[in-house]
Amino acid sequence: MRKIFIGILFFGATLAIKAQYGSINAVLTRLEERKGINQHLESVSIDNKKFVYIKDAEDHTERDFIIIKGKQATYVEVFDDKATGETSSNVFTGDIIRKKNIISLRADMLENKKVPIPVTKTLLLTKQDNILYLIDVNTKARWIDEASFSKK
Repeated sequence: MRKIFIGILFFGATLAIKAQYGSINAVLTRLEERKGINQHLESVSIDNKKFVYIKDAEDHTERDFIIIKGKQATYVEVFDDKATGETSSNVFTGDIIRKKNIISLRADMLENKKVPIPVTKTLLLTKQDNILYLIDVNTKARWIDEASFSKK
């Protein structure tokens, strides 16, 4: 009788540990998705995608766009001055390299003129709640896919 009781107790403890492991694993998976770690998005196409980043300062609003078409990319900076209401923009063109979830952008042409120091960005492709994001590795800025919030 004693051996049966110990066996049942051991079996029950094993099931309880497995249940805790499953819930801990689910929590860790969600945290990794938020950070963009361990997502396998190699099959996700970013061709013909437009990503948007909006930064609001006291004196101006900055809207940045990354438009990807194949291996070519266009990086657009739009500045809206709050005091005067004027808008100015810079249009950079260049290329991208994608390795798994890492995207490297190098824009070396400013409005069809070569610039001495190109604009470079290293971005991490992530997906949260079926929305694609590009996270700037250096600044942690989050670029959102325009198709996810615009109505067509």
